[in-house]
Amino acid sequence: MIGRCLALIIIAAMACAGSARARPPRIVSINPCVDAVLMRVADPGQIAGISHYSQDPAASSIPLDLARRFKATSGTAEEVVALAPDMVIAGPHVAPATIQALRRMRIPLIQFSVAEGISESEAQIRAIAAAAGHPERGERLSAAIEAAIGAARRAQGPDVPALIWQGGGLVPGSGTLADELLRVSGFINMSAAYGLKKWDVLPLEHLVARPPELLLTTGAEARDRMLSHPVLRRMSGRIAIRDYPPRLLHCGGPTIIEAVTRLAALRRELARR
Repeated sequence: MIGRCLALIIIAAMACAGSARARPPRIVSINPCVDAVLMRVADPGQIAGISHYSQDPAASSIPLDLARRFKATSGTAEEVVALAPDMVIAGPHVAPATIQALRRMRIPLIQFSVAEGISESEAQIRAIAAAAGHPERGERLSAAIEAAIGAARRAQGPDVPALIWQGGGLVPGSGTLADELLRVSGFINMSAAYGLKKWDVLPLEHLVARPPELLLTTGAEARDRMLSHPVLRRMSGRIAIRDYPPRLLHCGGPTIIEAVTRLAALRRELARR
């Protein structure tokens, strides 16, 4: 079903890009994950606006100096329509008022779900590149992702039990992009061993009772009670506790390259211990 829906999106995107226009379409993105892809597959002049999240250091998946070259919006109807785009690309959640305004102005809206795997993320890249009128750039980006994954698979050492533990104890489990990235980089996601759901909370007591070999933390320790707990600090002598930048969890697309590169480096580090 996912593949069929993405195929329809790609067809619609190509129709939008090629509809009686000599120039490539001007695009407004109101999703930070779409922003990251557009930076790689669209010409700068095509990007009429991006999500305000991409200019937030805590949420951006693209370099801030790059994000700040573009107009940012919060996705309201007034902001988006004022930029007079040829199309709008968004995530799964768009305010009803914005959708209605786009329909009145006959501005096409393309929406993507949150990618839950590498292949789904690559399909979205191809669809966004097609919408921008540069399908070959989508293919190049997908090839770069596959090359990075291939390099991560070749990292030395046995599979390592690991866990991504966000602020408040939230853990990505089976069926998430983060889970697949761990697996292709030579790690065993411990989420299933704890009996956790797709996205679930792991209490500190369970973590202490059965710790992974590698704990990847994404929260700021000074601001999060669980990550700054004395028990967790004492565990640092028994397990490896390493930082995993939150931006690597927000999106797929080109972020996958940085994520698997980081994970492969950690795997090699642990193999030398």
